[in-house]
Amino acid sequence: MIADLDESIKRLLIEDMPIKNGEIDIKFDQPKREWSAKLTKPTINFFLYDLRENVQLRQTEFHKMSNGNSSQNIAQMKKTPHRLDCYYMLTTWAAEAEDEHRLMTRTLMSLFRNPILPEHLLQGTLRNPQFPISTFVARHDKLTNPAEVWSALDNEMRPTVAYTTTIALDPWTEVTGPIVRTLTLRAGETSTLPVYRRLDESRIDYNFTYIGGTVRDKAKDFEPVSGLSVAIKGTGLFDTTDDSGRFTLGGMPEGDYTLVVWPPKGKPKEKKISIPADDGDYDVDL
Repeated sequence: MIADLDESIKRLLIEDMPIKNGEIDIKFDQPKREWSAKLTKPTINFFLYDLRENVQLRQTEFHKMSNGNSSQNIAQMKKTPHRLDCYYMLTTWAAEAEDEHRLMTRTLMSLFRNPILPEHLLQGTLRNPQFPISTFVARHDKLTNPAEVWSALDNEMRPTVAYTTTIALDPWTEVTGPIVRTLTLRAGETSTLPVYRRLDESRIDYNFTYIGGTVRDKAKDFEPVSGLSVAIKGTGLFDTTDDSGRFTLGGMPEGDYTLVVWPPKGKPKEKKISIPADDGDYDVDL
């Protein structure tokens, strides 16, 4: 993934500066004295000197993946990827200081023009990113003591710019399972803790259920229908079907109810339901 990031940065500069006919090299090497002595033409170098998780962007929850078939009651979930800050040390190299400064100016102008790496330039594993790949140029809180850096590299000090990119690192696998369609919340007192986590049936104060279902069109091979109003008659509970035709309503105590759906044309569709239902079926076919 990091190698793909290097290549994406390289493609950005070649296209945006632009760089034609290989007139300028773009490298990602450690700029030691031996390395710089072997350069034969103007060079832009990005030395990756640090990697750190961006804890401000850390998310621990699961997000829903598209399963490619909205008619199946299957959910694919995955934990949110880690966000990784990649810290580069940007330098330019040429035979004359004037040429180095001119090359640095052109490079900075290109990087500042692209605070987000363009998607059409992303390479390999970075393609189709879940999050935009953001960048920061010349942040004042990075590379605060370049003299120490150049001393460690055993090379002469030169203008150095911090360039930071934030990529998503995804170590997780997808979890597949049935969609949770009915959820019951119960609250009350218990006398069995810590041995058993069980409420005393005679001392339950709160017992409400949330239901979910899908609205489909029989005339279109049971294709899910989005944007329809769905309600529980006489309760004031209301929802609108999403892009997969799904809705969620609640919470309601146990009992018998009437589910109402308003199609684009014609009379509302009603369906008698019980909460909780033995089969958990709250789907509506128009």
